[in-house]
Amino acid sequence: MPYKRRTETSELQILSFLNSRMSFSEKEKQFYYYLKKGVEGEVLFDSLTEKLQCDCIIINDLLLKLNNTTFQIDCIIITGENIHFFEVKNYDGDYYYEAGRFYKKPKSEVADPLNQLSRTESLFRQFLQNLGFNIPINAFVVFINPEFTLFQAPLNKPLILPTQINRYLNKVNSPATKLNQKHKTLANKLVSQHIEDSPYTQLPSFHYEQLQKGIICNKCCCISVSVKGRACLCESCEHKEPVSDAVMRSIKEIKLLFPNKKITTNLIHDWCKVVGSKKRISRILARNFRTVGVRQWTYYE
Repeated sequence: MPYKRRTETSELQILSFLNSRMSFSEKEKQFYYYLKKGVEGEVLFDSLTEKLQCDCIIINDLLLKLNNTTFQIDCIIITGENIHFFEVKNYDGDYYYEAGRFYKKPKSEVADPLNQLSRTESLFRQFLQNLGFNIPINAFVVFINPEFTLFQAPLNKPLILPTQINRYLNKVNSPATKLNQKHKTLANKLVSQHIEDSPYTQLPSFHYEQLQKGIICNKCCCISVSVKGRACLCESCEHKEPVSDAVMRSIKEIKLLFPNKKITTNLIHDWCKVVGSKKRISRILARNFRTVGVRQWTYYE
């Protein structure tokens, strides 16, 4: 079990909600899908590292700060001998290296993940030294997508291709040295230094009035949900969900998108749109939140 699990960032949650409720520009779409695809690749890699049986500590998705520089690490595996450090890439398609540069075929240059790895590894090494630890680091870029191909892959670079992942993890799975208190102290210090919210969040401008109202399907993320008795039914994928659960999800959504808005019956009734009865909304709010104020000044915390 990971010592620190991966959690979806508030940035990606907000972008997911906005993607269902407004039209993104082409640039905004590309950024959202880039983030979403990256997380999907990291989660896929997590599913492999969680199978490790060795004495190790797995720390996923660390955001750290050294001096005035913030850096992010996809996955760290601490064993008794060293630290395995992974930058996970969910690229698909045909790529190649040429003259020290990274291209997607036919010839579109992209940012070299090895440069990112080198920068992050250097910052992490300094970070460890500042904590008083001097442990060997094995740093690699992992290409997790089975549909990825890298032509002319350099033999002397720290790259793990899709067909090599299991073999590498098998090596990690057989350390000669057990963990001791030093390793557990390091893990505690790293997790305690984790920054929850990135300072580099990129969100499009949005306002309450411009967003499409309704309940987003919990399965397909379409905003095509209608109420049938005590259940919400998605007209796109036919997923069913109790009305109270769907309303509670919608409340969490609006609290994330508009943290300064007071949660009132009228607000949630307008936001959910398809729940016709305000009394039904009021009952759900009263069961799950503390009531503040009376009559038209009532809101919920």
